[in-house]
This record gives sequence, structure tokens and C-alpha cells, in this order.
Amino acid sequence: MLDLQPARKRLGSRGRFGLALAGGGPLGAFYEVGTLHAIGESFEGLDLTNLDMYVGVSSGAMIAAGLVNGYDTADMGLVFIHNSSPEFPVRPGLFLRPAFREYLRRLNAIPGLAADILLQYLRDPGKDWAEAIDPIGRLLPTGLCDNRPFERFLAQMFTGPGRTNDFRQLRRSLYIIATELNSGYSVRFGEPGQEHVPISQAIQASTALPGLYPPVEIDGHTYVDGALMRTMNASLLLDEGADFVICINPLVAFDASSVPRRYGDVRKDLDLTRGGLPVVLSQTFRAMIQSRMLVGMRTYKQSYPTTDVLLFEPDRGDDELFFKNVFRYADRKRLAEHAYQRTRRDLYAHADKLEPLLARHGIRLRRDLLSDRSRKFGDAVLERGRRMQPVTGTLHRALDRLESALHTRA
Repeated sequence: MLDLQPARKRLGSRGRFGLALAGGGPLGAFYEVGTLHAIGESFEGLDLTNLDMYVGVSSGAMIAAGLVNGYDTADMGLVFIHNSSPEFPVRPGLFLRPAFREYLRRLNAIPGLAADILLQYLRDPGKDWAEAIDPIGRLLPTGLCDNRPFERFLAQMFTGPGRTNDFRQLRRSLYIIATELNSGYSVRFGEPGQEHVPISQAIQASTALPGLYPPVEIDGHTYVDGALMRTMNASLLLDEGADFVICINPLVAFDASSVPRRYGDVRKDLDLTRGGLPVVLSQTFRAMIQSRMLVGMRTYKQSYPTTDVLLFEPDRGDDELFFKNVFRYADRKRLAEHAYQRTRRDLYAHADKLEPLLARHGIRLRRDLLSDRSRKFGDAVLERGRRMQPVTGTLHRALDRLESALHTRA
């Protein structure tokens, strides 16, 4: 679904472009890669790896950091979705490795905690038993999976010729949003005072979803997922004077009643309670994220009347997207392809309104590409994989970096 918010006051475009990517776990990352690929190939004159400013929350932080480091959507599809990059092979379990150190730390606390409970009971035998054992909750791990291997993998990706893991060495502005656990405040890594934190570590903090990953400690502060406080944080780019901002929010509340009828009847298996607690929690989280974002978008429209904003989201009745198993590689490919094709459909449907809006910023909408039904995201990724073979890949990467350097100087 595409929501156009054209500027209410027309000023001459200064050509300052921004990209705001919300979170959504692995599903959000795969959706964003597919959506961005459709945008990148159909917006002639817009290079998604060479915008003026980027902001990313949670999984969106990983995609934003990849783009600003010169990895386009085909590159990231090769690494994270098809898992076929010769440079950065993704080992099984990179995202879901058990947090053994966290488990051990909690287990080591058992003797002392048991002694405290026993001592309290001996001091006050009449004390309510439920109150006495309440401290047992401290034995539960703060996260099931270890996100340190993921951080090391990103650090490797952002190290090398033409890449950087240092905010201060970037040619473009990048902001990564996390939540400081002990205060509940939103923190923007990449801004003055926070730019010394490695980009990979900022992403680790921004993606530390409570329960899945342990909180991340940086400079004596403890951080968790940035989506807990801010959905997209596009206002940061608007405050910096962006003329044109592309926003992507992968998480919307699912609406079973809007699912197309199949075989002449409404599907009866879309009662979300049948999916158990995970599906109910997912729907609850989605509803909270989306409602907060909608409030923000209405504020943007009033507070920044001279900026053109495009918001891309999934359709609320997209059951194929909602029920995907994002931890299967086959489903990852289908999800990215699904997002790519749906975005192409939305762009084509809004072409008449989009063309004059984009033209104000020197961008041409490629209707010819949007009408070509043979185009597939997976084909672009496979072609990139062939280009990235050991011998030819080095040459192609060198040429790509030279082209980017010449474009920057121009």
C-alpha cells in the first residue's frame, strides 16, 4: 500500500533526499529489501545508496546502514535472503544462536537467590509463599538468543575498501535508533555525542528485541530495540531539511475481514486465536506500532508542509505476508519477491499522481519497467551473484566504487 503525502506548500527542491526505515524483525528486513528494490529500479535519477540522510529503527537500521555503505538491494538480497554471497556467507544460526552466556549467568545466581528466599522464609514463616518466591523471576534470561555473532558479522561487512563501521567517516548522515532500558528514552546513534559508537554495535542495540535478544551494554548504558519508543523517526530527517522522504513500515495490523474471498466464501481459518500466543502477540504489537506511526504521519503533514513524503506499507489483508515463516530461507525469498511485486503494483497504480511529484525532484518514473511482468527480484539477485564470483567480482566492485566516487565529485 502506497500513501502519498505531497507538500502543501511548493518550494524549489534543493535535492535533499531521505530514507526512513521502521523495524519489524527478520520479516521487516526482507520486506524492506524487496520494496526498496522496486523503488530503486523504477525511480530513475534516485540512487538509494547515495541519498543525503538515512534513519533506521531495529531491522530497518541494518538495511539503512547497508545502503549508506554502498550495498544495494541486490547485494543485501544475496547476503541475507538467498544466503549465496561468496564474500559474506551467512552461517546457519547466525540470528538464532542460543545465548549460553546469559543462561550461565542466570544459573550461577541460583545458589545465592535460593539462600535469600530461604532466609526470608525463616525470618517470617507466616509470609505469603507467593511473595517469598517472587525473586525467582530474576532467574529468567533476558534473551533467548545471542546477538553478538550478528554484530561481528556486520562489523566484517562494514570493514574494507569503500566501507566503514564508523559514523564519523560516512559521507552521508546515518541515524540508528535504540531505547535506553533504564530510562525509557530514545537514543539516536550517529548524532553528536553518540557518533563514536561502532555502527554494527548500534544496530545490535537497535535490534535487541526483549525476550529474543539480551539488552546491549554500551558505555555503561543498557539498550534494547528502538521500536519500543519510536516506530520510524522520520521527523529527524524532516528537521534536517529533507525535501523528499521515502518511509517504509513493514508492520501493519492484520485485518482478516479485508482478505479477498476465496471459493465464494470468506476464509474461516483466519481466526487469529487459532495461531496461539505468538500470533496474538504479533497482532497486538503490530497494532501498537501502526497506530503510533499513523499519529506521527499526521503530525509530519502539518508540521512539515514543504516536504513530499511517500509511505510504503503492506496491505492490511495480506495474509501471505502475515503468516510467513521468516526463519525458513524458502519463505524469505518468497517474502522479498512478494514485497517487490506488490510495490511495483502500487507504484503503477499511482503513476499519474507520482510522476509530477517525482519530477519536481528530478526523478523519472519508469512506467516501462513497472509494466514488465517478467521482472523478478530473485533474478536480479542471481545476476548479482554471478557478477560476484571471485575473479569477476573484484573487478565489478572496483568499477562500482569508481563510478560512485566519480558521481560524488560530479
